[in-house]
Amino acid sequence: MTSPYPLALLLRGRRVLVVGGGAVATRRVPALLDAGALVEVVSPHLTPALRALVDAGKVRWSERRFQASDVDGAWLVQVAVDDPAAAAAVSAAALERRVFCVRADDRHAATAWTPATTRHGPVTVAVTAGGDPPRAVVIRDAIREGLLDGTLPGCAAPAASLEAPAREVLGGGRVVLVGAGPGDPELITVKGRRLLAEADVVVADRLVPGLLLDELRPEVELVDASKIPYGPAKAQEEINRILVERAVAGLMVVRLKGGDPYVFGRGGEEAIACAEAGVPVTVVPGVTSSVAAPAVAGIPVTHRGVAHEFTVVSGHVAPDHPSSLVDWPALARMRGTLVVLMGLKNLPKIAATLLAHGRAAETPAAVVQEGTTGSQRSLRSTLAEVAADTAEAGFRPPAIVVVGEVVGVLGPVS
Repeated sequence: MTSPYPLALLLRGRRVLVVGGGAVATRRVPALLDAGALVEVVSPHLTPALRALVDAGKVRWSERRFQASDVDGAWLVQVAVDDPAAAAAVSAAALERRVFCVRADDRHAATAWTPATTRHGPVTVAVTAGGDPPRAVVIRDAIREGLLDGTLPGCAAPAASLEAPAREVLGGGRVVLVGAGPGDPELITVKGRRLLAEADVVVADRLVPGLLLDELRPEVELVDASKIPYGPAKAQEEINRILVERAVAGLMVVRLKGGDPYVFGRGGEEAIACAEAGVPVTVVPGVTSSVAAPAVAGIPVTHRGVAHEFTVVSGHVAPDHPSSLVDWPALARMRGTLVVLMGLKNLPKIAATLLAHGRAAETPAAVVQEGTTGSQRSLRSTLAEVAADTAEAGFRPPAIVVVGEVVGVLGPVS
């Protein structure tokens, strides 16, 4: 067998025919849409996922069996049926019209192959492995891991590949606000990890997973934001200054934050500072600890028949403090789940305020310290006792407090 000729198809605005509406088509269609193809599916039936794409106007559907004339005008045909005779009929129609045809049922009867593919920003890697799909997947996965962890040479995008609008402003510098997740380094998003690998400067918070910083290239400037020697307000001003200054110098700056940049992370202030200076800003959301920490401790923040709502508040300011913006009496009247971030110091006052405004003393409560990390600890109690129990157990920040019936819905907190 001769080797295939590798080629990248530019399908934007071009018609692609998919014959079949089952699981294989469900897997293939999203990549075609991502390439900008005009996708038409011919099949008597569709999976719910494909039907949703049709309902959204993203895919055209002909609700019938294949006809040879369906191939007319197509640039590519994907056969996604498990009937060999039906698949052969599609292949024959495509061959007669000199249109390349991918066969899910028989690669060797096809005129084109769908390779095992991985994408890493602007980089797309496709592996065929001589027609051996399992081998291609193994090789693809190894390449993907190298791209994700930065061990594959040349994985970082060169400066010229950055988006054109960003490169036209202030010599090409830009700032990316990246949420690093709740603590486990594997919980950063794929996009966040890719952009971190491309950074010239990283400005990191105290709660950022240390292993992510260990993966940075040696030449990357690392700024530890937790060590900036000013008070809280002045420190934020200094962080804003560093972000803008480095970006104006033409550098790619990643502002790495624990959790999500916009969930009590002051990311909005940094985005405003950059915008006022004319610096392009990209936001990469992160997994917020307000949901992740309870989850890994066996606490769903919502559960059918138990909680139809959850509220996330900051507890860094005590309920009786003049600067508090939280309506604690209203929270006490709610029946859903209450998640308190940065509230360990003020937990006695928070619990007392909720009790004083009507929340039942026996309401289940839990505390999760350093959720998703190897140092995770958790404690289950009641609203009346949680502050004393937490102090006795020696819990310390960072910790998440959860109040509500969901605490016990899955059994004891581990």
